[in-house]
Amino acid sequence: MILDIGFKKATAGPVVLARVGNRVNGQLLETSREVCEIRKEDRDLFSQLILKPFRSHVRYRFDHHSSLDKNETFSCVREIFSGESSFLEKGCELAKRLYAKTDHPNIKAGDLCIARIRNAVVSKEPVDALCILKSETVEPFLSISSDHGDLRITTEHGINPDKIDKGCLILNADEANGYHVLTFDRGGAQSKFWLQEFLGVRLFTDDSVLTTQVADLAVSFLQGEKSPLTGEDGGIAEKTMAANRAIEFFENRDHFSMQEFEEEVLRKDPAMVSRFKEYKAKFEEENNQPLSDDFGISSGELTKIHRKVGG
Repeated sequence: MILDIGFKKATAGPVVLARVGNRVNGQLLETSREVCEIRKEDRDLFSQLILKPFRSHVRYRFDHHSSLDKNETFSCVREIFSGESSFLEKGCELAKRLYAKTDHPNIKAGDLCIARIRNAVVSKEPVDALCILKSETVEPFLSISSDHGDLRITTEHGINPDKIDKGCLILNADEANGYHVLTFDRGGAQSKFWLQEFLGVRLFTDDSVLTTQVADLAVSFLQGEKSPLTGEDGGIAEKTMAANRAIEFFENRDHFSMQEFEEEVLRKDPAMVSRFKEYKAKFEEENNQPLSDDFGISSGELTKIHRKVGG
């Protein structure tokens, strides 16, 4: 089931801030001494900016191999939601946990923002949420201002909200199963650090989610650089035909079987089958989630995948 999530009336604040260095490289951790309150006149815009990355989302849940209570990030978030501990204390604890997990020299230092969210909506019910954002880059920008009756221009540096590197939004719903966690990581190769080491999350899966994920994976593979299909035009026509074949495979069945997919869509081509398995395995590793080779197909989830064919 695709979860109905809305942010139209959601507001952000207060905020705990931190600067998280790379401890392997000898950089330090700096955390807020006080909770930062967002000014009333800035609150609406601030809320829009930090929630924007979660408008399209993949849903995860907190997980642990032995017991959910042993997931330290989950336990910390639960205490924030319950109000049993101070937001400042637990926000700083999350920053310290992230710093402790920064154990590879290639992980970039960055600014951390942990914000309370009010009035998000899950399945038409208002819920609180917690937003955690990490920005690893600052960008230069120009600022024009009035100065003693004249105008002046200055250069400054700041965070571009459209280029925040890592983030998660934890919705206070379904606590027993690890909450609903929306997350992203633009770091690519470092996504394991964010998803597995710091958050400890797994993809939420049911038939509708699996349908979307596997169909999207198939179309992206068949149209992408990893596809072995070639031709005079770079294989565009062949790739589009193969992607359409994949969509038709999902639309004409109630059940997905990887064996049948390999036979009918990949045409038992050894190179195609091998490369698709590698492509799928990379997705599973990066997202800390194996994708089933056998599930019920939810055809209503294919509309967005259709639009990607030929694009």
